[in-house]
Amino acid sequence: MFPLVFSGNNTVIRLGAVSLLYGILAVSLNLISGVAGQISMGHVAFYGIGAYVSAMLSMRAQFPFLLCLLCAFALSAVAGLIIGIPSLRMQGGYLAIISIGFAEIVRLTLLNWKSFTNGAKGLLNIPRPSIFGYTISSVTQTFYFFLFFLVVAYAALSNLISSKFGRNLKAIKSDDIAAEAMGIHVYRSKVTAYVISASIAGVAGSLYAHYMMFISPYSFTSDVSTSILSMVVLGGLGNMYGALIAAIVLTVLPETLRSLESYRMLIYGVLLVTIMLSKTTVWSETRLGAAVSNARKKLTAFRPGKGGEER
Repeated sequence: MFPLVFSGNNTVIRLGAVSLLYGILAVSLNLISGVAGQISMGHVAFYGIGAYVSAMLSMRAQFPFLLCLLCAFALSAVAGLIIGIPSLRMQGGYLAIISIGFAEIVRLTLLNWKSFTNGAKGLLNIPRPSIFGYTISSVTQTFYFFLFFLVVAYAALSNLISSKFGRNLKAIKSDDIAAEAMGIHVYRSKVTAYVISASIAGVAGSLYAHYMMFISPYSFTSDVSTSILSMVVLGGLGNMYGALIAAIVLTVLPETLRSLESYRMLIYGVLLVTIMLSKTTVWSETRLGAAVSNARKKLTAFRPGKGGEER
């Protein structure tokens, strides 16, 4: 319905397609960071790996799109396994630290391995996705194409979270020691969740590369990881629907403020901080909340009753 409502406005439809892409990234990160409670700050690394793998196989090996997509999925999963095995053995915020370092290693490798990745110049003229001879070319087709993958990812992850494996992850998030005492294999469950999350991010990277037809290391900076994690936190950790809505809001909001030029990111930051505070702060316990509550009680106390008398 969205492309039909904004028919002829390619800018809005394109923004909608990008929102769907970030929706895929948000729901994938939500599995490991929201459901399992393991904060990852380097999700962009798997996004970039998927993009470059798919683009280079398509351009240099002439692989069809679906095979490129499958390879991006598989190699991102392998990268997630390589990072997850050592980092998820440790407690605390070590995964966040290691994932940040890994994301920076991936970015610097893409930037400096010029003979393989073309360095800062990036990869240009990446073929459009083509399935059984049908090429996805228009922005409307791209919107529905991304929507299909988002629905598949959302449905698969929702079913996974509702399964025994998902309940195990929730138990690990609540208390991993108690979960292990109940017979849950904590380490294996966390690594599995991390690999699944990374593989879906790789799929999103493949879609991004073939949609933009150009990628460079500057497309996969730490800012992207921060944005994706903000979407998960804003939507509510572990809330699939919330992560999806937050992805749309945080993608659309900066564009709606673009007319404000230099103040755009300042206003965006203030709004983001305000929204985050509204989620984490018990306003009734603050001075402002207490003042509003007292004022409301006074207004209620002096509300006229029957015959104009006070109640």
